[in-house]
Amino acid sequence: MISSFHPPVRTLMGPGPSDVHPRILSALGRPTIGHLDPAFIQMMDEVKELLQYAFQTKNPLTLPISAPGSAGMEACFVNLIEPGDKVVVCVNGVFGIRMLENVTRTGGVAVRVDDEWGKPVDPAKLAAALEANPDTKIMAFVHAETSTGVCSDAATLCALGRKHDCLVIMDTVTGLGGVPVLVDEWGADAVYSGSQKCLSCTPGLSPVTFSERAVEVIRNRKTPVQSWFLDMNLVMGYWGEGAKRAYHHTAPINALYGLHESLVMLQEEGLSAAFARHRVMHEKLYAGLTELGIRFVVDEEYRLPQLNAVWIPEGVDDAVARTRLLNEFNLEIGAGLGAYAGKVWRIGLMGYSAKQENIDLCLKALSAVIAQ
Repeated sequence: MISSFHPPVRTLMGPGPSDVHPRILSALGRPTIGHLDPAFIQMMDEVKELLQYAFQTKNPLTLPISAPGSAGMEACFVNLIEPGDKVVVCVNGVFGIRMLENVTRTGGVAVRVDDEWGKPVDPAKLAAALEANPDTKIMAFVHAETSTGVCSDAATLCALGRKHDCLVIMDTVTGLGGVPVLVDEWGADAVYSGSQKCLSCTPGLSPVTFSERAVEVIRNRKTPVQSWFLDMNLVMGYWGEGAKRAYHHTAPINALYGLHESLVMLQEEGLSAAFARHRVMHEKLYAGLTELGIRFVVDEEYRLPQLNAVWIPEGVDDAVARTRLLNEFNLEIGAGLGAYAGKVWRIGLMGYSAKQENIDLCLKALSAVIAQ
């Protein structure tokens, strides 16, 4: 007979999920109520307000999609793209490639702008692509590329999009809560993130925000949104304003308790303090890894403090080393993706994981594994 599942206690220092704070785990266990209960609707409104703070936006259409970050990505693309729309996509890692896939599946015409993995998006290349394609409707890029640990200049890229009268889609799944994300100041139109990264919540929710320009485009579409579940015209009825809400789907009630708690904690700490903590912890990790002879993939100027991509030392077997870290130290770090598979480790310092004891454990464990 199968009995209850009791997972091992791990230290999560991969690209996500990150360690979940005990306060959030406790919130997940609170009594379940109905998804149209007035008390739950009040909490939904608080989640929206807290996400507006995290995103630094006043966009009314700011909410968590009831699915992981990949669904947040899809929500942005399927709502804004109609068949035949031209979309310029910046690709400097795995998640830019996934953006391209979304464009293709929605019937859009993709224009690909490539940069070397581990390098930020080059604004000059983007500007040239937009000049060469004046009929572009949407420009999309990854702010914080999870596959490489590089952070691109979102302010400059968004400004280029607006200059060419494009809607701007921005991926900040690994950015939100770890580095500044200034949606209104930058002028991004559709932005998505994930609950399991720097927000230190459990996986399964994707915060998104849409500008008024984007909402106008969604409301005036000539064709139906490809996805019924992710159609913002329908979702707005549930996550809209006022006490009366239209039933759309049964929200993941307890998961939203956890997200609410994580956002309350972010508000308590303050965005500036959270960014500073991630930076300080990154610098400590950098110093320790450098002593071990481990080199970083990304130039210092463009590194994400919360996602540290490093070259695997020569002679070290990737899979064997990570298996030993897990079995002997209960420590998880991430493997490389795509072109970096077998060549790179991704070490996360996200949210609750960005603390001194995690760094101490990571350095001790890596030292032991590399030595053997």
